[in-house]
Amino acid sequence: MSLLVTGSIGIDTVETPFGKRENVIGGSAIYFSYAASFFTPVRLVGAVGEDAPGEIFKVFGDQDVDTTGLEVRKGSKTFRWHGSYVKDLNEAVSVQTDLNILAEAAPKIPEKFLDSKYIFLANTHPVLQQQMAASLKKPKLIVADTMNLWINTARPELLKTLKMIDGLVLNDGEARLLTEKKNLIEAAREVLKMGPKFVVIKKGEHGCLMCSGDHIFALPAYPADTVIDPTGAGDSFAGGMMGYLSTQGNVSMATLKRALAFGTVVASYTIADFSLGGLKATDREKIDHRWTQFKQIVDF
Repeated sequence: MSLLVTGSIGIDTVETPFGKRENVIGGSAIYFSYAASFFTPVRLVGAVGEDAPGEIFKVFGDQDVDTTGLEVRKGSKTFRWHGSYVKDLNEAVSVQTDLNILAEAAPKIPEKFLDSKYIFLANTHPVLQQQMAASLKKPKLIVADTMNLWINTARPELLKTLKMIDGLVLNDGEARLLTEKKNLIEAAREVLKMGPKFVVIKKGEHGCLMCSGDHIFALPAYPADTVIDPTGAGDSFAGGMMGYLSTQGNVSMATLKRALAFGTVVASYTIADFSLGGLKATDREKIDHRWTQFKQIVDF
């Protein structure tokens, strides 16, 4: 089934204990699209400025990602982010964030994308997420991501977005910030009251927690022995999750659980190298093999 993603496309500078990379291609929609394309064709909608490097159109290589919806906007500058994980690999410190094009109007969804059934509104301004969701014809599943920036600066708009979606993905700190609840179970239940049918809380090296109705499901992280750069891990997690869900035809608790496991496995490749290096080094066969290993690890 068709999977559409819209979100940030950016130029990153990243520092970790293992080195520094400047001006590498990043952004939530980029990581998500690459991860999801291991499972299903992806339709990417996003915008960059005139300063975007030409290789941004070649970043997916042979992956099945349709970039018809990637707009190069004259007179605009591309979103840029400088983050540091030097003190703690589990938490990025934003050294500098230049929203640039993300503070402008949303990119237009190509007509041929409007029939997309599975939608992921990757991390970007809630108003842009609303505009995208309202443009679609008959979506089957809409899931969104968000971050502390929007919780702090655009909370009223974020709450409107939450009423338009089926699922929300966010990390533990963002869940606590959004709900003012320290306990993550309480926080998840509070999010459900805001509109989504299910919520997935990412906990970094401690895995993830999913709540839907009275159901609670938790998974550990894949026990990775190589962690170089966590940038994009959460977006890759969402990409693996949504990529798998879009192939299943229905969204049940069983498919959601399997999807979270696939997302966890895909993210374990992302963190193994800077930028998209980890994802480029894997394929669906390797992902399936690691998924089987992961299933054995958590089985008891």
